[in-house]
Amino acid sequence: MAKDEIRKGLVGVIADKSAVSTVGRKDVGLTYRGYRIEDLARECSFEQVLWLLTRGALPTPDELQQLQKRLVAARRLPDEVKTCLEQMPATAHPMDVLRTGCSVLGTLEPELVDNVRMTKEHEDVIRIGERLTGSFGPMICYWYHFHQSGERLDIERYLEDDDSLSQVFLKLLFKSAAKPDALHNKVVDTSYILYAEHDFAASTFASRVTASTMSDVYSCISTAIGTLRGNLHGGANEAVMHFLEDLNNEQEAADMVNSKLSKKEVIMGFGHRIYKNGDPRNAVFKDLSHQLSQKPEGKPHLYAISQHIEGMMENLKGMYANADFYAASAYHQVGIPTYLFTPLFVVARTSGWIAHIVEQRSQNRIIRPSSAYIGPAERDLPSGGFVKSKL
Repeated sequence: MAKDEIRKGLVGVIADKSAVSTVGRKDVGLTYRGYRIEDLARECSFEQVLWLLTRGALPTPDELQQLQKRLVAARRLPDEVKTCLEQMPATAHPMDVLRTGCSVLGTLEPELVDNVRMTKEHEDVIRIGERLTGSFGPMICYWYHFHQSGERLDIERYLEDDDSLSQVFLKLLFKSAAKPDALHNKVVDTSYILYAEHDFAASTFASRVTASTMSDVYSCISTAIGTLRGNLHGGANEAVMHFLEDLNNEQEAADMVNSKLSKKEVIMGFGHRIYKNGDPRNAVFKDLSHQLSQKPEGKPHLYAISQHIEGMMENLKGMYANADFYAASAYHQVGIPTYLFTPLFVVARTSGWIAHIVEQRSQNRIIRPSSAYIGPAERDLPSGGFVKSKL
């Protein structure tokens, strides 16, 4: 890259070193701390992956047990947070709800900001990450039910101490003390794993920019949530579902795809800046969506429509489905409201954000790029008829 070359969107720019994940490397694919994402999705729980990302190694049984105890405590919301959730309007975007909830919790349980300590000691930020990860699911469900029915959700009424984070979300969403359907739970737990980390994605890089100023961890996570909110990042799976939900059959799908392509409109869920030959997460989500479609209450037509669109995009545009495409139909078949898709992304990605915040602080240098100025040349203020402000 030439010295003064501008890379819009920082395409191809290597901003720093990282030991957290590999994304799109030739013959490697997506790995977390060296472990293949396919293996982690098949063999591990999200809680194990959370520990792996934030601490660098898979947990021992005792470490996993201690983490579970902290996550049980983390799901309890302070009354002040509940009050704020009740005051937010029903029309609020759920991502705004989580961003605000994160900030409120940060005022109640603040991180001690000390530049020397923050660069050398990382247990506190990891514990805050666990607190946020454990609270985000209950937070969004409390807000959801309050504005759906006026009910102040009794979080502990439905939960047990051995409930995983995926079980916590499903139990609270459906207000059921029974263990969720095994496949439904597998879908949410696996989605947490698949969405947990993705190198310097926009939200992660945003969190690192904030961390580089030595701001507190809640500010870093709030920054990340705001970035993830966008349709070109975390909101993509919601956009996919909005595209799919009005299609009744493969012919309607084909007509819609051809219409959009003729107008040069973007079809969400396809293409990726890093993965040119397919997103490795897509195969896992696709399999889960297919399994759901085979259940008595499943939606085989939705899976068939999705598969047809996937084939068209590959044949017509040479574009492959990314993780968001089949995540949409999988979440939908579990019964999750479309506008709650992206908040699940937050639960998952907080572990990756925390791993990067720790890494940024460990060898910190403030992130401050430069721009190529293209405005007017240096000039003088007008001499005649210029009225000076009285303010």
